[in-house]
Amino acid sequence: MSAASAPIGLIGGTGLYRFLGDGAQTRTVDTPYGPTSAPITVGEVAGRTVAFLPRHGRAHEFSPHTVPYRANLWALHHLGARKVVAPCAVGSLRPDAGPGTIVLPDQLVDRTSGRTSTFFDAHGAHVSFADPYCPRLRAAAAPHADRDAGTMVVIEGPRFSTRAESRWYAAQGWDLVNMTGLPEAALARELKLCYAAVALVTDLDAGIEAGDGVHTEEVLAQFRANLPRLTEVLTATIGAVDPDAPCDCAAGDHALP
Repeated sequence: MSAASAPIGLIGGTGLYRFLGDGAQTRTVDTPYGPTSAPITVGEVAGRTVAFLPRHGRAHEFSPHTVPYRANLWALHHLGARKVVAPCAVGSLRPDAGPGTIVLPDQLVDRTSGRTSTFFDAHGAHVSFADPYCPRLRAAAAPHADRDAGTMVVIEGPRFSTRAESRWYAAQGWDLVNMTGLPEAALARELKLCYAAVALVTDLDAGIEAGDGVHTEEVLAQFRANLPRLTEVLTATIGAVDPDAPCDCAAGDHALP
């Protein structure tokens, strides 16, 4: 299997640490940005060659603000990925989109701080990011999701939101809250990769309902309960993706890092 043989990348989020079955090959990629979250496995899914990387590591050893995003995206690109599907756990800011809902966000709001969010530290590159997600990838996933649009606000974490914060996010008209969507999506765009998030709602955020607020145990339990369906959605999406289809995500006059 050549180094450039995995045109589809899959980045597993909270609760999704393994995806490929028997016969997958393990790749350790040296990157200019240090090691990846975990070794990458390469195998076949729905007739496509896929490189799978767990975002938080195999044992969830990386918090949202310590994930080596640059190394992860660079390594997938090095292995030949041109399309990247990125499942993630999210809180819902809408009572009508409760736990178990699968959403394909079409917009992002950045509320992170202090994260390295670009490959171009020493270059005057400015990348278009008006539409952060690939429309072709979203279209491939849309028949299998519950909602095909939504705005995801990405917070710094690793703490969950206060009630006041989540009420404010909802009042802005935003739909989902997450901790890992950025800089991942922006880095993918800098590498001219098609990228789409597949968001699994694991909880209603703190300000949406009364109670004790959001807890890690609840998030993980909901993710485990919905993992079979999420796996089906991801498999169907990968099967519907044409790895060779041209896309505007690869546009731009910036040189790849």
